[in-house]
Amino acid sequence: MTSASGIDFQVVDVRDVSRHYGRRRALARASLTCRAGEIVGLFGPNGAGKSTLLNVLSTLSRTSSGDVRYGDRTAAEWGDGLRGRIGVLGHDLFLYAELTVQENLEFFGRLHGVADLDARVQVALDAGRLINRRHDRASTLSRGLRQRLAVERALLHQPRLALLDEPFTGLDDESSSLLVARLSALRAEGAIVVMATHDFETADGLVDRAMSVIDGRLAGVEAGEGSLRERYRRAVQGSRL
Repeated sequence: MTSASGIDFQVVDVRDVSRHYGRRRALARASLTCRAGEIVGLFGPNGAGKSTLLNVLSTLSRTSSGDVRYGDRTAAEWGDGLRGRIGVLGHDLFLYAELTVQENLEFFGRLHGVADLDARVQVALDAGRLINRRHDRASTLSRGLRQRLAVERALLHQPRLALLDEPFTGLDDESSSLLVARLSALRAEGAIVVMATHDFETADGLVDRAMSVIDGRLAGVEAGEGSLRERYRRAVQGSRL
C-alpha cells in the first residue's frame, strides 16, 4: 500500500465508465480526461449522473464497467493512500456542528495527517475569510459560511484532485467571487478540479472545459460564440437530434 505522501499524478483518465444501480443507469460509457492545472465543469439536470461521476472519481463508488486511472494506476492499484490526494465537497458538508470552525479544520487535518497543521489551518481560515468566526461553533454559522468552511475542509490537505458538487450553493455574490478566486488559485497551483454546478453565470470564464451530462452520457460543450449557458443548450439540443 502506498501512503498519500508517495502518490502523485498529473492526469485522471475516465475510460468508458458505466455505473448501474439495479436497473437504473446512472453513467453510460462515460469517458473524460482531466489534467493538472485545469478546471472541468459538469453541467446537466438533476439526476443526470453528475454526482455519480464525482463519486466514482472520489473512489467512494465503484464502476460497473470501465475504469478510472490516476496517472498510470487505478484506485485499486494505488491503494487507500489515494484518498489522501483527493478532496471532496459534496451535498453533505461533513462538518461537526458542536465543534468550532477551527476545531473542524484541525480535526480533518489530523485525519489526513497534515504536516504543520497550525499553519495550514491559518491558511484555510484566511482563504475562507473565517478568521473572525474561528471560535464559533459550526452550528451557529449561516448556510453560506458553512459552505465556505466545508470548501476549506475539503482543500486543507492540498489535494491533487478536488471534486466539488454544487460549490456555489448558499453563497452570496461576495462569497461566490471569493470561491472563484480560490479555485483559480488551485488551478495555478496545478490541482485537477472537477466541479458540478448549475451556476452557468459564475462558471462562465472560470472553467477551462465544460461537459454536458445527460442521462448518464458525457459530451463536450464546444467553445465559441455565446454564453456558456447558450453553448450548453446548443450542445444538448444537438445530442437529442
